[in-house]
Amino acid sequence: MSYLSVLDFQCDNFPAFMNNKNIYKENIMNKITKLGVSALCGSLAAISSANAGELTVTGGVDMSWVSKDDATTGNPIGMGSNLTFSGSGELDNGWNVALSVALDNQNTYSNTNVVVTVPSLGDIRIDQGVSGTGISRIDDVTPTVWEEAYAMGIGSGINNVDGSSDGSTIEYTPNMLPEGLTGRFAYTPQAGGGTANDKATSSNGDANPKGTGYDITLVATDAITNMPGLTIYAGMSEIEQASISGYAGDAEEKTLAVVYAAGGFTLGYQWSEEDLGTNTGALEYTNDGYGITFNVNDDLSVGYNHYESEQNNATNVTAEATSLQVAYTMGGASIRLAEGQVENGSYQTGAGFDKDGTTLSVSLAF
Repeated sequence: MSYLSVLDFQCDNFPAFMNNKNIYKENIMNKITKLGVSALCGSLAAISSANAGELTVTGGVDMSWVSKDDATTGNPIGMGSNLTFSGSGELDNGWNVALSVALDNQNTYSNTNVVVTVPSLGDIRIDQGVSGTGISRIDDVTPTVWEEAYAMGIGSGINNVDGSSDGSTIEYTPNMLPEGLTGRFAYTPQAGGGTANDKATSSNGDANPKGTGYDITLVATDAITNMPGLTIYAGMSEIEQASISGYAGDAEEKTLAVVYAAGGFTLGYQWSEEDLGTNTGALEYTNDGYGITFNVNDDLSVGYNHYESEQNNATNVTAEATSLQVAYTMGGASIRLAEGQVENGSYQTGAGFDKDGTTLSVSLAF
């Protein structure tokens, strides 16, 4: 076949050639598209698998009966329910992330915190406050078998240290300290700001001048003290306050506690002091508390707890709370009985502020 004949053949069949070419191209593009989608889905599945974590729900319920001597009790039946959503996972770089969302009584939102663990650095915790960080962690570490003497339900009105934890905080726990020593540093841009949603802010009210705050806490166990059973706690907090009527300077808090455990006995003493930075009303609180507990066996424990808090103002008043408690556990159920007494409740004198009462509590965990 001559060159001219070949050219005539190609020209005569050009429409069919182009049609086949388009079909071929379309088939190729379809295969590439399917291949790309399959590869993308596989990649997403791999990422999802690598970063998958678990979200679990734990909770419990407390049912109580409170009886006040020589005072109006009202309806004595109480109930507390708590739920906590917890999740954790590991990032590709080896960092661990843990999430906790807490719901308090009557399904009230309580607190959320996220802890990022960097192996070479330590823990970084972002917390929405409510006693999760800073000096509030160790506000009262005296031993009890159930609750503090001032928190058994008969109404003490006693004030205690809480540092900057009222506002959202960032807390750092280094992992390079000696074994047996745990140090934490907590910081909040605004101690009185409360919590805020995502992409939002919170601010102080006009009556609350709290600003930047920080807390430092240390816990030393027997690996540092060289005394088996001995644990020492120390903490301090400072919060900036605006110079407005009634406020004369920054608020400062500090605490020191010693707890010793030997056999079935645990003994503890704690001191704390709060300088409110005010020039009217309550100026300062000085607190002393101690407790002793004894584990009769794995299920039964008894304890005694006493707490005193002196309010410094124009007329100094010391509020006191004392409690004798018994606790018994069986599986996920706990039964607690507390007999307590309060003197000068809410730092007020007079017979109406001296109280005696009994609290029976049953707790179920699930």
